Amino acid sequence: MSADKRIPVTEETRKELHDLKEPGQTYDDLLQELAQQRRREDLEQRFQDLEDADSDELTALDDV
Repeated sequence: MSADKRIPVTEETRKELHDLKEPGQTYDDLLQELAQQRRREDLEQRFQDLEDADSDELTALDDV
């Protein structure tokens, strides 16, 4: 089921999105790609935060 929605953006943002968009790529495809990239970056940051945490702050797997 597809529903078209309008997302208000400034002209500057529209131009930036247009510059990122590949020929033949829809804005929907571009936004999905950007959202997926953001989720990956967030996940990578969460893993990095865990690696950087003091071992004292973490519970050993044997204790779980």
